[in-house]
Amino acid sequence: MSVIQELHRQLVRKERSATEITQAYLDRIAQVEPMLHSFLTVTGDRALAQAAAVDERIAAGEEIGVLTGIPLAIKDNLCTYGVRTTCASKMLEHFVPPYESTVTQKLQAAGAIMVGKTNLDEFAMGSSTENSAFGFTANPWHPERVSGGSSGGSAAAVAAGECAAALGSDTGGSIRQPAAFCGVVGLKPTYGLVSRYGLVAYASSLDQIGPLAPTVTDAAILLGAIAGHDPKDATSLSVSIPDYTQALKPDLKGIRLGVIQETLAEGVQPEVKSALEAALKTLQELGATIVELSCPRFAYGLPTYYIIAPSEASANLARYDGVNFGFRAEGASDLLEMYMKTRAQGFGAEVKRRIMIGTYALSAGYYDAYYLRAQKVRTLIKEDFAQAFAQVDVLVCPTTPTTAFKVGEKTADPLSMYLSDLMTIPVNLAGLPSLSLPCGFDQEGLPIGLQLIGNVLGEETLFHVAYAYEQATPWHQQQPQL
Repeated sequence: MSVIQELHRQLVRKERSATEITQAYLDRIAQVEPMLHSFLTVTGDRALAQAAAVDERIAAGEEIGVLTGIPLAIKDNLCTYGVRTTCASKMLEHFVPPYESTVTQKLQAAGAIMVGKTNLDEFAMGSSTENSAFGFTANPWHPERVSGGSSGGSAAAVAAGECAAALGSDTGGSIRQPAAFCGVVGLKPTYGLVSRYGLVAYASSLDQIGPLAPTVTDAAILLGAIAGHDPKDATSLSVSIPDYTQALKPDLKGIRLGVIQETLAEGVQPEVKSALEAALKTLQELGATIVELSCPRFAYGLPTYYIIAPSEASANLARYDGVNFGFRAEGASDLLEMYMKTRAQGFGAEVKRRIMIGTYALSAGYYDAYYLRAQKVRTLIKEDFAQAFAQVDVLVCPTTPTTAFKVGEKTADPLSMYLSDLMTIPVNLAGLPSLSLPCGFDQEGLPIGLQLIGNVLGEETLFHVAYAYEQATPWHQQQPQL
């Protein structure tokens, strides 16, 4: 049984109250936060007030939904009305949104309880949460290792039992990579399946909100709650949302799985490769057919992404100029100097780096050479995926080339850091759904992630394959000792 389902059962049978469950999670946060720093804001009083309201509903005999009274964590780039939303940046350190994001509004309507806002790389730009203006989040399995990024705070909070599940955002792997590093389940949905309204934009054509959870079932429940058309988001898909838990089946007869050969090239940690091979054997034993295939432009995803994403970031972050909201530098003698000082002092090094890359790529004389060419390669990557899905139902590869690296190991070498997202980025460029789940541990006890990639709106098939594998293996049952 999933964590959410077990908590729901306890509430319905009145074995525990929502207040008791919420207080237990808040106590856990207080216990491990000095070591982990998963949260930027803990909303304890608000959470207990929400829990008390749930208890009143239960006492009155009201029937409750599966998410009612369930404590969740929210990545701090999702706007929450009346609760600080910082994007882990000095630029928005004191920003309190006057509106609610669509996904958090849906969770509130479902009765879920928010215990806090989680840490991230500043404006979701990074692969380790070390780019946060307020300090990094440690990995619950090995605190001297990174939790991944940019949704490292959400992944660490789930792994450490600080919440029942969490929301993150994924622009180039920012849900799946930290999920792999922290040994939890992370899903990046089909582009447009989940509304981006209220998500502070990084790269609008790539960003997508999704769940991080202890089990596949928990992720399926959470996706079902947040997915659906939203008229406030022009890119939102108008499709019916199924009950994703109905797709959770224990066998894989008739399922064709494709192994992307380009993901097993040089640079993959031997233990990661061995874990993938063992996982493929298990999947085959469950009835799946394994097909080896090639996505020749897969490797071009990384350079393509680091033209397109910074270009969109350059445009999106132009609004932070010290005029209307957010941080404003002091001591400027005119408007231009205020702009320059505000952005120089308000943004961190990685954000500045990406803004400059993007501005350069979009500048006169370089647009055709860089941005336009990157968009053409993006189309070729999509075509590779389309050809692959003509042969198979789901693609399989490692989530990351290595397990979690040490804190500070790659901060001086941005290119080395960017390689952490080598396996995940092509999925965002193609707008496809992808799920990471635990598939083993390396010799140091660090989790290894298995990535499943689906066709457009193929979330049900992803959940089916992931659930069958999860039930046949023990990895999701192991938790860090803190």
